[in-house]
Amino acid sequence: MAFTGRRRELRILDSWLGKVRSPTGGSPGQALVLKGRRRIGKTRLVQEFCARSGVPYAFFQATRSQPAPLARQALFDAVAEGEGLREHAGALGHAAPPEDWVRSLAAVAAALPTREPSILVLDEVPWLAETDPGFDAALKTAWDMHLSAKPVFLLLLGSDLAMMDRLTSYDHPFYGRAGQYTVGPLNPADVRDVTELDAAAAFDAYLVTGGFPEVVTGWRPGEELSSYLARQLEDPSSVLLTTGERSLAAEFPARLQAGRVLRAIGSGERTFSGIAASTGGTGGQPLAHGTLAPILTELVDAKKIVAVDMPLSDRPAPKLKRYRIADTYLRFWLAHLENAVAQAERERGAQSLARIQKSWPSWRGRAIEPVVRDALLRLLPDAAFPDVFEVGGWWNRQNNPEVDLVGADAGPVAGAVHFVGSVKWHDDAPFDGRDLAELREHARHVPGAERAVPVAVTRTAPDARTRDDLAACWQPDDLLAAWNA
Repeated sequence: MAFTGRRRELRILDSWLGKVRSPTGGSPGQALVLKGRRRIGKTRLVQEFCARSGVPYAFFQATRSQPAPLARQALFDAVAEGEGLREHAGALGHAAPPEDWVRSLAAVAAALPTREPSILVLDEVPWLAETDPGFDAALKTAWDMHLSAKPVFLLLLGSDLAMMDRLTSYDHPFYGRAGQYTVGPLNPADVRDVTELDAAAAFDAYLVTGGFPEVVTGWRPGEELSSYLARQLEDPSSVLLTTGERSLAAEFPARLQAGRVLRAIGSGERTFSGIAASTGGTGGQPLAHGTLAPILTELVDAKKIVAVDMPLSDRPAPKLKRYRIADTYLRFWLAHLENAVAQAERERGAQSLARIQKSWPSWRGRAIEPVVRDALLRLLPDAAFPDVFEVGGWWNRQNNPEVDLVGADAGPVAGAVHFVGSVKWHDDAPFDGRDLAELREHARHVPGAERAVPVAVTRTAPDARTRDDLAACWQPDDLLAAWNA
């Protein structure tokens, strides 16, 4: 499979390796914690980086529940077989590792080159800590006494975000010894490169695949959305159908309540009370507020699967928070695909496709909004809006009206609101005078927006008169440029 995208991530990794190549003082070695949700492509990214680096490297991938002695032997084998390391580390392949991690990592450090840079990758570090609670402290000792003295770039990878955060937190041994970087999915520009679609269609592909590499690469170059969905929905083992279920099973094994909360949000519930009510299902018992609150906290802060949005204006509104699935693919899967596996097994993929196509326009219109805001945050400030550093939306308690876009100097409480806007993501209905009049009417309700100018984001170009009345209008090609750097 050809490697596509990840230009920014590769640049960042190369800059860290550059610190090892040309040290400016302190320890010769550098360490970086690389985290990201399961199946997001961390391992593939780092493998590609190592292959391109031109320096010796060893890639060790832990196995879940593997006893620590076997893990240490596997580490020795990986280093002994590392690219360009056999001259230095070949003897490790015939050596029995010590009975603790400190001495084992010290032996690895001794086998690494002394005068040239090298890369050492430890993948799925949380699994090593699960089987040996002392691993974190041993890693700290081995780094301080042995590894950091070598010109080595140590990469620590993991999918358990909470455990990876703890690895470098203030009260843990490795604190202050490594940088941190979070690997996200492929961005919309990467998805466009893989699928070879135009900008508007590439955003559709991004909403469906979420940028998950293994899902995106199943898209044939230039293939229309309906054709891609038809192929995937016919096959109960297709990556589009199965990745969501596998992801939830890995993140929440036997966590039924968390699954109920995710499904409630995935079905469109956005408020705390609405989510609580929806978790009861048909005739079931809704989750009590005292039970729901910690689950939402875990989903937002630890798992980062759920995002919280606050209305943006110059007036605080902490009680008006809204929840949404942060993972774009999982949002699509929960809304459209969870039951499609059973349909595919009954050879009823066409029925699943018809159901998706029926709800697609309205679902897409809502799902594209956070993607648009992310794009504008990358594009702004610019010459037209030099003071816009925050882009959000605004709503009242009744969600009537809702304003899709608010550009301000800060958030969630702004000092000054500079623009209000609307997102119209229709295939064949341009933003027109009626849409502009509605936007202006809704903007009157946004606190602090008295001097704000109107803007729009449209999939289809607005008519000329309306375009002249807008302070700015961004279309798919404009938005995609936010990720093209």
